[in-house]
Amino acid sequence: MTVNTETADTVLIITLNRPQARNAINHATGLALSAALDHLESNPALTAGVLHGAGGHFCSGMDLRAFAAGEDIPIVGEYGLAGLTRRPLTKPLLAAVEGYAVAGGFELALSCDLIIAAQSAHFGLPEVKRGLIAGEGGVTRLPQHLPHHIAMELLLTGDPLPAAAAAGYGLVNRVVPDGEALGVALELAGRIGRNAPLALAAVKQIVRPVVERDAFAVQDPWYHKVSASMDAREGAVAFSEKREARWRGC
Repeated sequence: MTVNTETADTVLIITLNRPQARNAINHATGLALSAALDHLESNPALTAGVLHGAGGHFCSGMDLRAFAAGEDIPIVGEYGLAGLTRRPLTKPLLAAVEGYAVAGGFELALSCDLIIAAQSAHFGLPEVKRGLIAGEGGVTRLPQHLPHHIAMELLLTGDPLPAAAAAGYGLVNRVVPDGEALGVALELAGRIGRNAPLALAAVKQIVRPVVERDAFAVQDPWYHKVSASMDAREGAVAFSEKREARWRGC
């Protein structure tokens, strides 16, 4: 199974389980994560969810090797990447991040309500290095969470942001010793889940800004143009072949 689920009291633990690929999201993984989120939303016995990755890393984003081989991008209906990045979840979802949360993996974390990061965690949006843009929440959400010029630096360089720096900017809720992110996230999820479910759902929907929905409408035509470009294909092939990309600007 590329995604595993288990229940701790009333909290659903969702584990991305492709450690050999740093939990990169291929088509099957995207469908499986979306199904797990369906279960979280539909089961009245569940009050919150925690998303984390197996093998010491959170998620390295879309599986570029699968993309280069012609596999569909793991977008699930109107809900976005892996059925999460555009889904209006009514239940709280926490990210427990160990190791790398980059590209689509960072976008999954940004889609969560809280982020708990291990000391060794790194966040980043390296899409521009692959001829792509972070079109599932990276470009739209990061400037909401970081000072404008810091967000732009990360988006334009593709460089990573270590957990300590992320905490300094208020991007993550806690920085904890390596190996403890899941435990801390579960403790927080349990505290949240003891509160009134209707009130929690209301808070989530009120906080979700209208500007975010509008931003996707502005972004999407550009995203589709860039992702269909020759440069996007070249970026994925170059990554797969472990060489420098040869950009053409089209």
